[in-house]
Amino acid sequence: MNLNPTQVGTALQVFHNLGTLKNTITSVVDGYCASIEESINTALDIKVLTQPSQSAVRGGPGRSTMPTPGNTAAFRASLWTNMEKLVDHICTVCGQVQHLQKILAKKRDPVSHICFIDEIVKDGQSEILYTFWNSITQALYSQFQVATNSSMFLKQAFEGEYPKLLRLYNDLWKRLQQYSQNIQGKFNASGTTDLYVDLQHMEDDTQDIFIPKKPDYDPEKALKDSIQPYEAAYLSKSLSRLFDPINLVFPPGGRNPPSSDELEGIIKTIASELNVAAVDANLTLAVSKNVAKTIQLYGVKSEQLLSTQGDASQVIGPLTEGQRRNVAVVNSLFRLHQSVTKVVSSQCSFPPAAEQTIISALKTIHVLMGNAVQPLLTSVGDAIEAIIITMHQEDFSGSLPSSGRPDVPCSLYMKELQGFIARVMSDYFKHFECLDFVFDNTEAIAQRAIELFIRNASLIRPLGEGGKMRLAADFAQMEMAVGPFCRRVSDLGKSYRMLRSFRPLLFQTSEHVASSPALGDTIPFSIIIQFLFTRAPAELKSPFQRAEWSHARFSQWLDDHPSEKDRLLLIRGALEAYVQSVRSREGKEFAPVYPIMVQLLQKAMSALQ
Repeated sequence: MNLNPTQVGTALQVFHNLGTLKNTITSVVDGYCASIEESINTALDIKVLTQPSQSAVRGGPGRSTMPTPGNTAAFRASLWTNMEKLVDHICTVCGQVQHLQKILAKKRDPVSHICFIDEIVKDGQSEILYTFWNSITQALYSQFQVATNSSMFLKQAFEGEYPKLLRLYNDLWKRLQQYSQNIQGKFNASGTTDLYVDLQHMEDDTQDIFIPKKPDYDPEKALKDSIQPYEAAYLSKSLSRLFDPINLVFPPGGRNPPSSDELEGIIKTIASELNVAAVDANLTLAVSKNVAKTIQLYGVKSEQLLSTQGDASQVIGPLTEGQRRNVAVVNSLFRLHQSVTKVVSSQCSFPPAAEQTIISALKTIHVLMGNAVQPLLTSVGDAIEAIIITMHQEDFSGSLPSSGRPDVPCSLYMKELQGFIARVMSDYFKHFECLDFVFDNTEAIAQRAIELFIRNASLIRPLGEGGKMRLAADFAQMEMAVGPFCRRVSDLGKSYRMLRSFRPLLFQTSEHVASSPALGDTIPFSIIIQFLFTRAPAELKSPFQRAEWSHARFSQWLDDHPSEKDRLLLIRGALEAYVQSVRSREGKEFAPVYPIMVQLLQKAMSALQ
């Protein structure tokens, strides 16, 4: 068709004058549709595709034409060449129809000033471009269905290489948009006066996309609907390709996680599926959902290998077989997490929704790693608590030795604690490859250990001058004890600051302690008041002594009552009981530390309001 706007415009004027404009346009567009339908038929003609060297030979009745096994590659190559030619043809014809519509929209009859496009659409017919596009997208849909229903090879080609098909369609849509802009440019550069009339009134001049989307019609979706059936089959096969290597490396009854090579194979499959899907954002999202399912399957299979028996949490002897296996499973999950994260970060222009889908699945892997080490962490925490509580079996009541220095660098329980933590790190935790993950967990144990140490140190009664010196040495040693559990001890935040702030209070007067700036902010009031009981006469019983609880039971009560208010109320009860006791024996005065404790309690309670 002649694409010179002036000559086309003149021809249209002749048909208009003859009164046959509408019939002529309908006939031209029908011709275009017929030529595209013929191109689709030719592109998908299985007989031509399977016998490229000979003229098409008809198969006998009931014989389906199939490529011979050796010719499948040649058959596929011919098919994709045909598909590219078909797309080129559709693009050319669409351009011609669009060109025609643009001229009809701009050309007016010089006498009546009626715009030609109004002549064609006045019977309620939609614009020719919509009619034409609807016709060819329906032809694509129906002819693809017929062709793939009658030929297994066509069906397998389109399902197996769906991303290739989708890329062709995406390219076609992109070319149509670019073509529209080129036409627009040609019209705007054209100097023909009859086409320039009333240009400012033309609405679609601002439209340089191929066919605008309507509320009830999406032209791009109409195009892609013809290949939609192959997407579901492709995604199903993609999921099988992702699942197969996992099912292979986790055989029924197996006891070990996959080897590094096996895991690498799984990661390569994930990367390959994502790379192939990268032709289209929606396909990438769909394949990412498959990848997420794959990650979850790996997690489920790994979880089945974990040992949950008693030996999984023992911390007395060397690693048991169950613990060794749990370490291997956690390391395997960690490698998967690292590798998939790397694959995702290496994807170019990866859609955020697809990335989020995979990241969410990786979070479940991280949670599973945490669940796998939890029994061991709990045992370590329990053992540390049991060691710390033995400080109450040691004697801190002694006076200062003549040398002015403690006889030993630290107490026995502290030596035991240091030895235990060092052994736990070398026997158990050093086998994990995921250092950050280990430290995130062991730092939490270190924080808890410091809190328990300060809690129990504040309960020591009686505390002599020599005992204070030894306890101060224990405070310094505590930093070294939890060192192996941390990247840096100072990373422990509030626990570390509390350990540092509490130590000097051991030697200060009660008045000084009460005015310490660390109070309330770094060290809770309840801990400080608890510590001041040490300086009171035996008649002023600590809350746990009044309740006749052991140190361990009181520690448990404090764990069960984390609220500062509950703890302060328990202390208030102990102070009130002391007042009753003094009055009942008709004592004349209270212990010097008592008013300081009451004042601190009031300050603490008002701070809670």
